[in-house]
Amino acid sequence: MARECCADQAIVKWCGSGVLIQLPEADQGLLGSGELRLRDARAAGCSKVSPRRWLNLQEYQSKKLMQDSGVTVQRFFVADTASEALEAAKRLKAKEIVLKAQILAGGRGKGVFDSGLKGGVHLTKEPAAVGELAGKMLGFNLTTKQTPKEGVKVKTVMVAEALDISRETYFAILMDRSCNGPVMVGSPQGGVDIEEVAATTPELIFKEVIDIFEGVRDDQALRMAANLGFKGPSQSSAASVQREFLWVISSLKVDATQVEVNPLGETPEGQVVCFDAKINFDDNAEFRQKAVFAMDDTTESDPLETEAAKYDLKYIGLDGNIACFVNGAGLAMATCDIIDLHGGKPANFLDLGGGVKENQVYVAFKLLTADPKVEAILVNIFGGIVNCAIIANGITKACRELELKVPLVVRLEGTNVQEAKRILSESGLPITSASDLDDAAKKAVAAIAKK
Repeated sequence: MARECCADQAIVKWCGSGVLIQLPEADQGLLGSGELRLRDARAAGCSKVSPRRWLNLQEYQSKKLMQDSGVTVQRFFVADTASEALEAAKRLKAKEIVLKAQILAGGRGKGVFDSGLKGGVHLTKEPAAVGELAGKMLGFNLTTKQTPKEGVKVKTVMVAEALDISRETYFAILMDRSCNGPVMVGSPQGGVDIEEVAATTPELIFKEVIDIFEGVRDDQALRMAANLGFKGPSQSSAASVQREFLWVISSLKVDATQVEVNPLGETPEGQVVCFDAKINFDDNAEFRQKAVFAMDDTTESDPLETEAAKYDLKYIGLDGNIACFVNGAGLAMATCDIIDLHGGKPANFLDLGGGVKENQVYVAFKLLTADPKVEAILVNIFGGIVNCAIIANGITKACRELELKVPLVVRLEGTNVQEAKRILSESGLPITSASDLDDAAKKAVAAIAKK
């Protein structure tokens, strides 16, 4: 069993022995790691949509955050229909207009629509052309190197003022495992795939490791500005342009796990402008960043994953036929691996986490059985902070109320496990108990073979 897909700019592989992330060449050079085992296994489910480990905003949303923080961006409007796009183009009264399809994937400029239109980014000097182009974007699927094969339906376009750019640079702040924290990454060559720059001219990639206690120091920011070549229209204005760059990278304070601007451009007048932005956020920051997380666009997410998140559950769809009901990402990985070892294929997995309640178990079963590929369910719970009796009560309730039609194999171990086993054995339900994980996997695979 082997699959792979693009999640952001990484290749996610499920290969039977675990979930691996194969980073693109650029990130291998930037981060010093080409292949990472994903212990938070949410990024495994990529058969239908590009999964995410954190909140990922559309470009226009990221630009709005930049704008609200005082960072210079192009004037822009957002449109959901061709007529709205045309009206936005007229309101801009710009010499030239750029129209961008809004999807959560890179490579839009080189993408192709199933309407026949080539490119998800277009420049025009005619407002009327904006309406025509938008009509060939909205409601159609755009396929890029980072989307599923069928592409992603475009529901929104951004209509922006096109500015003259004297230079394009690349800038990002991202998390680097080798440095145990955030790193500034920049290149004087922006506006193109940073992977190509790293592969062909690695000497043009600059890094500044950020101390998590000090934050970005002024000397680091000014050194990065100089490396990116921000000098202004004259030598005397170099300092002011570099200070403007410093403002750009110190203004956003929103618990981001990644801030990428490509291109970060300089106009002929020496103004530093964020022409494209991508910002990701840590899910754990939601309680501090409610306004940001309220912008979450779930239209490109798996509906089951979205529904699970409402109940603090983590659901990932895979390609097999055995549903995996677990508590903890590491246990999920082990469960999927051992099913594969015994000749089965995981259909999905649902992670309950720690502070589970009985109703969550019921919802979990409802979500698992909503997947038509599921022919058996394997419950593998190792109770530490999880009370196995709560799991058992939830299982019996779900089996009765949902009238479960597929084989159910349950392995429970840990806190209050004897009470949990009593609840299951006295329920009178057709539940197959397992002594350990290996036994559970064998019984789940065998249950499907008998059908």
